[in-house]
Amino acid sequence: MTADPGSGPAAAAPSAVLGLDIGGTKLAVGVVTPDGAVHGLITEPTRRWEGPEIVIRRLFELGHRAVAAAGRPVAAVGISCGGPLDAAAGVLIAPPHLPGWLDVPLGRMTRSAFGLPTYLENDATAAALGEHRFGAARGARTMIYLTLSTGVGGGAVIDGRLHRGAAGNGGELGHVMVRPGGRPCTCGRRGCLEAYVSGTNIAARATDGLRGGAISSLDDVDPVTAADVAAAAAAGDPFARAIWTETTDLLGQALTDLVNAFEPEVVVLGGGVTRAGAMLLDPVAELVTREAMPPAAKAVRVVLAGLGDVVGVVGAGAVALDPPV
Repeated sequence: MTADPGSGPAAAAPSAVLGLDIGGTKLAVGVVTPDGAVHGLITEPTRRWEGPEIVIRRLFELGHRAVAAAGRPVAAVGISCGGPLDAAAGVLIAPPHLPGWLDVPLGRMTRSAFGLPTYLENDATAAALGEHRFGAARGARTMIYLTLSTGVGGGAVIDGRLHRGAAGNGGELGHVMVRPGGRPCTCGRRGCLEAYVSGTNIAARATDGLRGGAISSLDDVDPVTAADVAAAAAAGDPFARAIWTETTDLLGQALTDLVNAFEPEVVVLGGGVTRAGAMLLDPVAELVTREAMPPAAKAVRVVLAGLGDVVGVVGAGAVALDPPV
């Protein structure tokens, strides 16, 4: 990510910044200090159907309230939002989780609302930076982050620097291919990791199987969620166990490829699917350790994210605390 035009040259890290996180279902804002703490945290439903103008106005109102509640001035604003986006120009191009938000000049609007330098970043990339600076990958030189949620996002820090890619949207790790010609993905291809291991698609795979005649304790659950699949698998349901095993196998295989390519010290897994805890982490970590090439296999740790539900705000804050050179 590069600084939003007009935000001025990079300077020493500010003492506190405002983090704004825009999700498809939730807005979250808070003041982030250099120790990664969040002050004045406020969350509210996005109500995305209201359209960008109304939602962004509410976002800014929440931001001003958070600054007042935190009781400390902020020197910059960081924004975390799903892409595609143009971080350099501060423009949301067409985020799938925000239908109708086309070419929204969010950076310019934020500078006008707060009169401060503003930095826009892809949400998963910002979360990777947050986990690297303040969370489960603190101290690592090279790390990979995946969030398993409605979709699958990703980010990487390589040799201590956040990987952003040539156009600022690098790190789309959810769209590595795991089953050529397989399930359709939101990106338009078939067989992407996201099409199998996102919470949405774990549930969809189970639903498809039930409609195809599978016998399961999930028969009476409507709608089926990824959490339902995990719970049924933990209880010994054979159908749910098969869905869950395919999930952990494909995730582990994809991570093995990424570990071989980047040789990170840490792989961090976040997002709602990781609430399954050891049931997800243990088989994935075991597969990576078993199948990754040495010495990467022995050097890497696969862990759960450390920032929890505030990762979006902390990630946005981390971007503003570490403005690009």
